[in-house]
Amino acid sequence: MDDPTVFVVDDDDAVRDSLTILLQSTGYRAEAFASGPALLEAIGPGARGCIVADVRMPGMDGLELQQALARRGIGLPVIIMTGHGDVPIAVRAMKAGAVDFVEKPFAEETMVGAIASALETTQRTARSSGAEPDAAALDRLSQLTPRERDVLEALVAGHPNKVIAHLLQISPRTVEIHRARIMEKMEARSLSHLVRLSLSAGVQPRE
Repeated sequence: MDDPTVFVVDDDDAVRDSLTILLQSTGYRAEAFASGPALLEAIGPGARGCIVADVRMPGMDGLELQQALARRGIGLPVIIMTGHGDVPIAVRAMKAGAVDFVEKPFAEETMVGAIASALETTQRTARSSGAEPDAAALDRLSQLTPRERDVLEALVAGHPNKVIAHLLQISPRTVEIHRARIMEKMEARSLSHLVRLSLSAGVQPRE
């Protein structure tokens, strides 16, 4: 009973069931819920583990679920699942305290890795939106050129390469080159990791 639980929240039966099976086969204890309210009825402030929630659900979406959890003093780390084009919403979720986001369809190892990291995350880290900027992230950020910083701010806002190219009046290929250099300089493993590092360094999205 002391083992942490991964609480899966998704209104899609197939996604919910497949993710639960994946987690159980990997050795995690998992409980699945079809909605945010169903999860809120089942857990309290003493719950241990993490939450994996879809960002788009009828009635109560992932962002609203985060807000409800915070109001109830439930500080479990939250991983947001997003569909294609929902990165701006995922960024909002991370600014509100989510520890990571994973884009659907996701590789099994990506989700398992995100959950492993979340379970190692303390409540302080999970709710670090008001914390001091991260020194290591600030140091990496200082290595970016002004144009790379422009591209980074647009990436954090969730804009795709073509939109960034239009905003900055450069070619999509140039955006790709800048993006690759940003990922290298920031030592980011993925877009969600880059967003998390950027937010911890105080980067504001370029709308």
